[in-house]
Amino acid sequence: MDLFDNEVVTVDVGSRLRQMRTDRGMSMRALARKSGLSTNALSMIERGRTSPSVSTLYKLAGALEVPITAFFRLEPPKQEIVFQRASQRKRVPFPRGIWEGLGGETFIGQVEPFIITLEVGGESGPYGMLHTGSEFVICLEGQIEYEVEGETFILNPGDNLLFAAQHRHRWQNIGESTAKVIIVLAGFEQGERPSEFHLSSGKKADEEEA
Repeated sequence: MDLFDNEVVTVDVGSRLRQMRTDRGMSMRALARKSGLSTNALSMIERGRTSPSVSTLYKLAGALEVPITAFFRLEPPKQEIVFQRASQRKRVPFPRGIWEGLGGETFIGQVEPFIITLEVGGESGPYGMLHTGSEFVICLEGQIEYEVEGETFILNPGDNLLFAAQHRHRWQNIGESTAKVIIVLAGFEQGERPSEFHLSSGKKADEEEA
C-alpha cells in the first residue's frame, strides 16, 4: 500500500498557500523560483484547481521556511458537540503515513483523537517527542512499536497503551504490513498543538524519495 502519493492530500491548501506567500510579500514568480516549481503549477494550487503532492508541499514549505503542518493549520470554529462522517475527516500526509482527524480540531475541549496509518517502516523519527497531557493508543491493524522513556511496547491489534505524554516517546511500524492506530491526546495545555508532533517528526520527503 503506497500512502506517499498524490491522492492523500484532501485538505484544500490553496488559500493557505496564498496567505502565507502574500504575508511574506513574496510574488508567485519569486516563490516559483525559490521552490523550483512553475508559476503555472503554483497558480493552479492557489486557485484550488489541483492538489499538491507531498513532495511538492515539502518544496513549498522549504521555500517559505515553514513546517509542512503550516499548510493545514486553519482555525475552524470550536463546537461543544462534534459529529463527523468518515468522508469529512481531515487527512494530512507525512512521510510514509497519513494522519486523519477525528473531530478534535473543532472540539471545544482539551482532547484530540486521530488515526495514524503507517506504511511498513514508517516511523515518528529518531529523536522522539514530548508534550503536555496524556496519550492513549490502541492498535487497529498491523504491529506498532512504541518506545516511552526507553521502555519498549509492542502493540498488536486490540492492544492499547496509556501514558503521561511528557515522557519522551516515539513509534514505528515494525510489522510486514500497513499498520493503523487510534491515538487520543487529552489534558494538554491551552493553545498547544500536540497532534502536530505526530505527523511532522518523520524523515524528510527527499530521504523517502531517494
